[in-house]
Amino acid sequence: MTASARPPLEGITVVSLEQAVAAPFATRQLADLGARVIKIERPEVGDFARRYDESVLGQSSYFVWLNRSKESLTLDLKSDRGREILERLVAGADVLVQNLGPGATARLGLDADSLARRYPDLIVCDISGYGSGGSSADRKAYDLLVQAETGLLSLTGPPETPAKVGISVADIAAGMYAYSGILTALLHRLRTGVATPVRVSLFDALTEWMGSPLYYTDNSGNQPARFGAEHATVAPYGPFDTADGTVLLAIQNEREWAAFCTEVLEDPTLATDARFATNSARVAHRAECNALITARLSTLTTAQTYALLDRTGVANAQMNSVAEFLDHPALVERDRWREIQTPAGPIRAPLPPAILGGVPAVMGPIPDVGAHTTDILAELGYTDADIARLRADRTI
Repeated sequence: MTASARPPLEGITVVSLEQAVAAPFATRQLADLGARVIKIERPEVGDFARRYDESVLGQSSYFVWLNRSKESLTLDLKSDRGREILERLVAGADVLVQNLGPGATARLGLDADSLARRYPDLIVCDISGYGSGGSSADRKAYDLLVQAETGLLSLTGPPETPAKVGISVADIAAGMYAYSGILTALLHRLRTGVATPVRVSLFDALTEWMGSPLYYTDNSGNQPARFGAEHATVAPYGPFDTADGTVLLAIQNEREWAAFCTEVLEDPTLATDARFATNSARVAHRAECNALITARLSTLTTAQTYALLDRTGVANAQMNSVAEFLDHPALVERDRWREIQTPAGPIRAPLPPAILGGVPAVMGPIPDVGAHTTDILAELGYTDADIARLRADRTI
């Protein structure tokens, strides 16, 4: 491997007191860039996300998604010896990430302020539910709960009832900001010599992602309504039935709307009809607009509709199932699948979304619980006899 193709974070060591989704998602992305990520797990049982399901060769789909390329070290952090091992490990690390329960790291003396005094070069990233301070700081925060608290739940689903987003969007948002925050802190340390802490909460991360409905509601006094798979404030934008299936189409501007009226609806006068001439007008007259589109598309097959939309330059998409998505041309034709190893055998995994020219992504194996404990302790100076004693008293 040439020097330019070396992983960008090679030589960076990350210790992570992580569980579930948010912190593991952040650290997996650091591992994808070549950082050494040492995942601290509970002796014997490990991260509880290992047992969310058994769908991947008997392993959790969540865990194999979030934990490739990491090393697993089991430690009982409630024991003095466990904390001593962690201190030795952190002393040589660049980053410590944690998303334990509210107040847990402070009770262990591992909060950012305490660690900064002991290890001034260490970047500490705290991931919490609702941030530090305020009456919500000590509340438990799971993904669905944060979707509800931020109003996201009120925006998704059909008009009759709210529905959760189908993925762990609050956790993923927090993991993304933790990841980018850590990268920024590493760059800041490189430029200034100062290690600054990073604090991210699920609530704040999803607040940012709620930007459009936040500003819309705050300034209009009206919350966007729920329209199922349709866009709440853009029309037409959503699924429409054809003679033999369903297509999803999206009109983004008046030029596209005019072309759509002429080429697809075969009625150019609709482009200047006062009910439909602007996006705001189409949203206000959504039912009438949708009825016109549905009446026309009901005379066309799905294949005919896609061909017509493509020729007209109107954005469209197939309403894929997850199984159909797995064979999507954008994955298959672009060679986006790789094989990775797990304790139960090989599986395929998609490449990370950020493509760095000439720098291959690190796609290492999923660790078994405590798979690297002996090796890591040996690096820290523990002898075989020491390790045997630690294992006997269940410190590791």
